[in-house]
Amino acid sequence: MRTILAIVVVSLGCANHHHGAGGDGGLGDGGLTSDACVGLRCYQVDCAAKNQPTTSLSGTVFAPNGTLPLYGVNVYVPAGDPGPLADGVQCDRCNAALAGDPIAQTKTDEAGHFSLPNVPATSDVPIVIQVGKWRKRLTVPNVAACQDTALTPTDTRLPKDHTEGDLPKIAITTGNSDALECLVRKIGIADSEITTDSQSGRVHLFYGNGAAQFAPGFAGGTGAFSNATSLWGTVAKLSQYDVALFSCEGGQVPGTKPQSSMQAVHDYAGLGGRIFMSHWHNIWIGGESGVPSHGLADWESIATWAYGAAQDEASQLTVVDETAPKGMSFATWLMNVGASTVRDHVTVNEPRYTCQANDPMKSERWVYVDPALSTPAGKVSVQDLLFTTPQDVPPEDRCGKVVFSDMHVSSGSTSAAGTPYPGGCSMTPLSAQEKALAFIFFDISSCVGSIF
Repeated sequence: MRTILAIVVVSLGCANHHHGAGGDGGLGDGGLTSDACVGLRCYQVDCAAKNQPTTSLSGTVFAPNGTLPLYGVNVYVPAGDPGPLADGVQCDRCNAALAGDPIAQTKTDEAGHFSLPNVPATSDVPIVIQVGKWRKRLTVPNVAACQDTALTPTDTRLPKDHTEGDLPKIAITTGNSDALECLVRKIGIADSEITTDSQSGRVHLFYGNGAAQFAPGFAGGTGAFSNATSLWGTVAKLSQYDVALFSCEGGQVPGTKPQSSMQAVHDYAGLGGRIFMSHWHNIWIGGESGVPSHGLADWESIATWAYGAAQDEASQLTVVDETAPKGMSFATWLMNVGASTVRDHVTVNEPRYTCQANDPMKSERWVYVDPALSTPAGKVSVQDLLFTTPQDVPPEDRCGKVVFSDMHVSSGSTSAAGTPYPGGCSMTPLSAQEKALAFIFFDISSCVGSIF
């Protein structure tokens, strides 16, 4: 299989076609006629009329690491060139059509598997694999009529770097209590794409009380990171990025998050920004502890907080909320990837309890601590919640996504100002909570629907 970065521009008529293994390019007995088709549609065969199975492509879509299957990824055949993806924050609604006028399309299931039906039976068939601004484009050299053609995992893996396809532009702030900058390496993003904001990678690191510079000889960026305050200080800077990840800093550190920055983060999310916040970055949603004037009124109403709650458990049994719109699929996926051995149950390390409850009319609870099942008993927490933005418009008009996680996500990795990146990063296999975050990470990259 060969991967290309420019899509094949298909013929606009039905003459001079490349014929596939079917010999008639999909025309003739049981196929469409030249009077009823344009371009690749001329090669879509009515296999049912021949009492045969559909012409299909199948495979499994993986994260860039090639081992973690992904749910909800679009796979389609475009009739024309989908064109380039624009940089910067955008409002990506699920009711918008996929680029390139798909003539066959599907999504991956909870095992990451797809079966794409009614594919044109011809040569050089273009395929797009996409979730948000993660996109891989390839051509299938030959598709035989009325049978399945299996694609290899190499073909269906999301790109590790820009030479393999498109990646969203991602900003990550470091923190000495979590190390989200290490997780991107575990999911397979190439080191060459991890740089400072003045360099050319797709992932930019910012200093936020954690790692502050790159180690000598690192294959990606060089030198010191810009301060996180320069990222969340203005809407204009944030808007350069599709996704922002804020690693826990060990405290709210309110002095680096003035009200002007609070508003900038709020407004960026409203424009279509995607934000993941770890533990003490609860300040953006719940406001500064004990200072009612330092916060965002509409976000503060989303959840109930207990900043003084004890946080001394090494691990905790948490529960997936299957009443959330994607809850059942999330629970099934966690079972499939080995993050759960009992459905809906995920054991997490370093759980925290600052988020006590969420308003279900304004947000989704994805993972929580059930006081009847917790160890020790009686603990209460929403470990992962999601809400869409702006909050003051109907859900069907919202553009952005915000996820808060009341746990330290990275497993075995550390981030300290005195340890140049990636010196604190562990490359052990993904833990259960890291797998859960990976699901959420690719989900927040996806389009925003009419429900939360």
